[in-house]
Amino acid sequence: MHRVANMKTIQTEHAPKAVGPYSQGVMAGDTLFVSGQIPFDPKTNMVISDDIEEQTKQSLTNVLAIVEAAGFSKEHIVKCTVYMTNLSDFANMNGVYAAFFGEHKPARAAVEVRRLPKDVLIEIDAIAIKA
Repeated sequence: MHRVANMKTIQTEHAPKAVGPYSQGVMAGDTLFVSGQIPFDPKTNMVISDDIEEQTKQSLTNVLAIVEAAGFSKEHIVKCTVYMTNLSDFANMNGVYAAFFGEHKPARAAVEVRRLPKDVLIEIDAIAIKA
């Protein structure tokens, strides 16, 4: 098995622990890949709410905690993928997402999926690059 040169695992207590055989984030050179984050409170490892806006905010907060643990900032995020169980919630998610990123606008895909871990409403992953 070959390993990517300069690959480093990112781990922080400020985001939920990985619950499977994956890392919260992986650095490969100057690129950070953040695993999908669901709306768990990292202190309790419990879903924070059944409200899409609160779940979106918590998922983004968890993504940012991993980004910052790697020494990056929100402005280094270049791509997000948003997985939702109901695209009818898109407008509410999008409002929170827009407020979170402000003037910074990473590329994004948003898709509806049948089900997410722990039956949450949303999961968000990200890619960040430090150039």
